[in-house]
Amino acid sequence: MRFVDTNILLYAISTAADEADKARVARELLDGRDLGLSVQVLQEFYVQSTRASRDGRLSHHQAGALIESWLRFTIQESTVTLMRAALMAAARFRLSYWDAAIIEAARLLHCHTVLSEDLSDGQFYRGIRVTNPFRR
Repeated sequence: MRFVDTNILLYAISTAADEADKARVARELLDGRDLGLSVQVLQEFYVQSTRASRDGRLSHHQAGALIESWLRFTIQESTVTLMRAALMAAARFRLSYWDAAIIEAARLLHCHTVLSEDLSDGQFYRGIRVTNPFRR
């Protein structure tokens, strides 16, 4: 399984001309069946997609409907176990807590790849590889 970071979801809804290629790639990725997400990713998507300063901002209803549709994927819930693992990973890898929580949510879902533009492409975190799907 592959884990999807928030930026993939945000590109999937982008209507910006300069993000057309990334939007296409993101939509193709979300057609896959081997994907995992976390509650954190879905929360971040909601906050970013509905913020007032966003061009093409979504309504509460639109963002909620998309989140509901993405619940078809395997979802890692926010748990004490995840929080503790993320705290350890943040210290070990010198990551922000939120990035470490992405890595550790992927690990709990038994994903071997995190699809992300924000984390370092090609980086390994104890068996979890980060891949930037927009890199050519």
